[in-house]
Amino acid sequence: MLLHNRVNREELKARMQADKRPYTTISFYRYSPIEIPATFRDFLYQSLKELEVVGRIYVAEEGINAQIALPSIHLIACKELLNQIDFLKDIRLNIAIEESQLSFYKLDIKVRSKIVADGINDPTFNPSDTGYYLEATAWNEMLTDPDTVVIDMRNHYESEVGRFENARCPQSDTFRDELQGVIDEFEQEKDKRILMYCTGGIRCEKASAWMKHNGFNEVYHLKGGIIHYVNQVKETGIENKFHGVNFVFDQRLHERVSDEIISCCHQCGKPADVHTNCSNTGCHILFIQCSDCAEKWEGCCSDICCDVIKMPLPEQAAWRKNRPKPAVFSKGRFHTPQ
Repeated sequence: MLLHNRVNREELKARMQADKRPYTTISFYRYSPIEIPATFRDFLYQSLKELEVVGRIYVAEEGINAQIALPSIHLIACKELLNQIDFLKDIRLNIAIEESQLSFYKLDIKVRSKIVADGINDPTFNPSDTGYYLEATAWNEMLTDPDTVVIDMRNHYESEVGRFENARCPQSDTFRDELQGVIDEFEQEKDKRILMYCTGGIRCEKASAWMKHNGFNEVYHLKGGIIHYVNQVKETGIENKFHGVNFVFDQRLHERVSDEIISCCHQCGKPADVHTNCSNTGCHILFIQCSDCAEKWEGCCSDICCDVIKMPLPEQAAWRKNRPKPAVFSKGRFHTPQ
């Protein structure tokens, strides 16, 4: 069996669109030593391919980080497979808030130096010395404490469209930038209770350990992140304190959590919370676009990109080689409508 995908993206997309079976989208992670990541990667690829799994998985010496989808009929078999792997036995699987068979088109498993790029090079740092887990009910109770500091450990474009009540949202482009910045930003609040959250738990788990390593005394993080929290809210009927949509790193780009729209279109300023990538593949910048602007700008971020997508393909290729910089938007940043 081939251990890499050899089919082009358009054909893969067409196959998924033609597949009318129900799919389940799940995510999971675990920090646990993997002695030979490349060997584990190949075993995992072959095993998951047989179950028609698609998605993106990172494997490193420190563990595994997975976002996948598969035909729902194979879900039990997938759980059984993971339970046969010692360090993944009984692992918590975060089931997507909104289901779609179009979350991923192919299976891509990569060996990385870390399962989340953190920029930490401190040999004394122990990532397993994490903060305390909080389930949804306890999380809601602590959110109401005025002396509690709630930190969103996601990127700025994620928190822009959805966040918890009273959350402090550092304006970082990457987890690496935010991880380094939160120590300085919250230095004067070391003795307060710190609550951290992210999409599925993997980032705030490491961040909680980093905060403790840097002298923060009482650190908690939301177990399973926003995804697990929303599922617990649905199961238990407790109050939902997350407003807006949950940004996800697959073809869907977001999951609706509440009916509120807390952000605006980056082109006209009208309430909107749907991210898109510019239709000009030579730009492809991520930004928020309302339906009216999507029609007006043909899914593009600017007049320039609208003109580019009308060019013959050879001219588009030439434009990409000499692409003007900076782009109209940096990633997910609001600019004055043009």
